[in-house]
Amino acid sequence: MAEDRPLALVDEHAHAWSAQTARARFRDGLAGPTAGVAAGHTQANLISVPADWAYDMLLFCTRNPKPCPVLDVTDAGSWTTALADGADLRTDLPRYRVWRDGELVDEPTDVRAHWRDDLVSFLIGCSFTFEWALTGAGVPIRHVEQGRNVPMYVTTRQCRPAGRLHGPMVVSMRPVPPRHLSAAIRETGLLPAVHGSPVHCGDPSALGIEDLARPDFGDPVDAEEDDIPVFWACGVTPQAAVMASRPPFAITHAPGQMFLTDTRDEQYRVV
Repeated sequence: MAEDRPLALVDEHAHAWSAQTARARFRDGLAGPTAGVAAGHTQANLISVPADWAYDMLLFCTRNPKPCPVLDVTDAGSWTTALADGADLRTDLPRYRVWRDGELVDEPTDVRAHWRDDLVSFLIGCSFTFEWALTGAGVPIRHVEQGRNVPMYVTTRQCRPAGRLHGPMVVSMRPVPPRHLSAAIRETGLLPAVHGSPVHCGDPSALGIEDLARPDFGDPVDAEEDDIPVFWACGVTPQAAVMASRPPFAITHAPGQMFLTDTRDEQYRVV
């Protein structure tokens, strides 16, 4: 299977791209984490499931809004979204994951060969979207500074089941200096459509995480000596539900390699 590549290997100027440019580059086969890419544009997680599983997925997201805030849902078979004019959900993400019976079977950069006419796609808010607010408040973003994918961990917190879907919450982690902790909580709390405020600060064992240096997805990051690990609900949670619930087929984004929308980040800020 493919390995994530550091953001620095995507393109050093990627932060200045438009969302349209980013999608075009990914459509041409460029792959890698999207933190900081097309700065100011909302990023989204993707999960596509057969239509007979779509209600279960919608109910799962409704019952678990913190890790699964829905930004858009497509019609069955459609690969377009109101969030990005002219975009193709089959080609315009850096990398995908293809699942059969809960098992990962492929990680292509294009899923046209896997696409089905009965697939319903869910675009779910991504924490990369609130990083502009953190940066604006002076909060350092360690994984961006270090050119790495954000670390993500499967926790022991179970999501509320919905129909045939169940599974654990996944979280992303950002080390935050103590003096910036209140700003990090405040700023992300104003963006509930992209996971909102943290679900936990401090001791990772409270979430069942044994070793921060060994994330389940993404890359480990180097924290400063006094940094506090801060955990946000993560849109990879539906992938954990796929692994636990084993639907016959699903397509998702590769963790950290998101869909770039035309929507501006500030449109999701609660005022």
